[in-house]
Amino acid sequence: SSPVRVRSLRGGGGGARCPALLELLSGVFFHSAALQPPPPPPGGQPRAPPQPGGGPVAAAVVAAAAGGAGSLERIRADHERALREAKETLQKLPEEIRRDIRQDKEKLLQDARGRKEAGAPGLPQRLFRQPVGAVGQEPSDPDVRQKRDKIKEMMKHAWDNYKRYAWGLNELKPISKQGHSSNLFGNIQGATIVDALDTLYIMEMKEEFKEAKEWVEKNLDFNVNAEISVFEVNIRFVGGLLSAYYLSGEEVFRKKAVELGEKLLPAFNTPTGIPWALLNIKSGIGRNWPWASGGSSILAEFGTLHLEFVHLSHLSGNPVFAEKVMNIRKVLNRLDKPEGLYPNYLNPSSGQWGQHHVSIGGLGDSFYEYLLKAWLMTDKTDEEGKKMYYDAVQAIETHLIRKSSGGLTYIAEWKGGLLEHKMGHLTCFAGGMFALGADGAPNDRTGHHIELGAEIARTCHESYDRTSMKLGPEAFRFDGGVEAIATRQNEKYYILRPEVIETYMYMWRLTHDPKYRQWGWEAVEALEKHCRVDGGYSGIRDVYNNHESHDDVQQSFFLSETLKYLHLLFSEDDLLPFEHWVFNTEAHPLPVLHKDNGNKEDDQK
Repeated sequence: SSPVRVRSLRGGGGGARCPALLELLSGVFFHSAALQPPPPPPGGQPRAPPQPGGGPVAAAVVAAAAGGAGSLERIRADHERALREAKETLQKLPEEIRRDIRQDKEKLLQDARGRKEAGAPGLPQRLFRQPVGAVGQEPSDPDVRQKRDKIKEMMKHAWDNYKRYAWGLNELKPISKQGHSSNLFGNIQGATIVDALDTLYIMEMKEEFKEAKEWVEKNLDFNVNAEISVFEVNIRFVGGLLSAYYLSGEEVFRKKAVELGEKLLPAFNTPTGIPWALLNIKSGIGRNWPWASGGSSILAEFGTLHLEFVHLSHLSGNPVFAEKVMNIRKVLNRLDKPEGLYPNYLNPSSGQWGQHHVSIGGLGDSFYEYLLKAWLMTDKTDEEGKKMYYDAVQAIETHLIRKSSGGLTYIAEWKGGLLEHKMGHLTCFAGGMFALGADGAPNDRTGHHIELGAEIARTCHESYDRTSMKLGPEAFRFDGGVEAIATRQNEKYYILRPEVIETYMYMWRLTHDPKYRQWGWEAVEALEKHCRVDGGYSGIRDVYNNHESHDDVQQSFFLSETLKYLHLLFSEDDLLPFEHWVFNTEAHPLPVLHKDNGNKEDDQK
């Protein structure tokens, strides 16, 4: 989540459907009410059946067949009128034609707006039932309770300063005490508000949640002429709104999430259906990052839409969102994978891989995370997602995971068959992913996957421990005699990233080994000592230096992810339990769509 963070910088056909998604789409989670024909207009007259294609003339021919000679007269009259209008248009000056087109467009927009305000069919009604674990008990241990209270105070410091100096803008500059806007969100504003909603909710910061909700209701506007990152807007805005809805039941969040989801759909208008990275949400025109190999889309970007889009279909009754992301799977499954690995670049026009670069860090990371979580989120019915995940992990183990001479397990990067012995901070999320997926691992490899998670957690802790500030660098290396240390100046920064703490949280929940809470608390102390400033929290330019040089950005993901994962690390396991929730890659919790109670939340007819 830097200016270019794919978790990373951090179109196409009807979609492949795994059996689980077929079941989803056929009514276990989408409800037939949403798929009925539209209700008759006011006045009780039934709507005319849809006419065949071909416009007014074809429609008139159908009418004539039913109505005899009188209808033929009408066709002739209509035909003559159309010829007259065409002749008049040809005699107009170009600027007059342009003006007429503009007026017609404005009239259409006004008519559409009028219909909407008059109560055009919107979202299906839905009975809200709060999922299990939206709130948890107080920790029983007083020391843990005290630590959790401290983390809540950190959230309050971050939020209050954002509110004081940057309210309604995307992010806060805590040193200069003003707003900061990243070009990832175009002109959409309020990233910190939307990203923080669920953290405020689970920390029971009720006043702050209420003021955030009111801002969303009155000010969150997607009708902007701006180019946005589809990935970032999806994980932060769509994800944040979905979670806020599932936790609170406030209808405004569902409405805004679906509205934004609809705005993102034109990104899929490519020959393969692999979406563009960048989209102008007013014009619907998409393109890819100019630096991406051969005009490619990025694996971690188009592969990190699945959870949110399945939930958009669930909440809207419209299967199009789920179909779009299932089609991405279909394209990927048709392709040969070099050594079973997924390259970071895929061309959305040709459907072919770009450069054969493979990373479990930036550009690749959350694609793998979403394969596992898609399986978990369908109550372990998405067998296709499960197979893709465990097959990928096997290839990663064979080709990317290595052990240093000092005994540290790390995940290297693969460049056309050659390994670069570097691991990014972003890659540290994988410890938690391996542990979360251990339970379903094939061939009695559960213990092995937990161990792999523990090894990655230890390596990432070492990357923190070997710096002056006890905060980890953006990337660290295992070559030239160094281990878990950044050797390049442009890799020594820390921008309040969450991935290491995320892995501590998963490892704590799944093993209850006290060292993970100890390591998490070391991170809290380092954040307080080096990142906390009067105006909020700032990133650091060089974690190996003894003197802080702040980057003056309080990233929205600090409130969404870093502080939420710390809060969960020092909470009881009954808060957002894993059997009922999965977290999107921005730490927004989404409920598992349980088979057995899929119909208990039916939309009310």
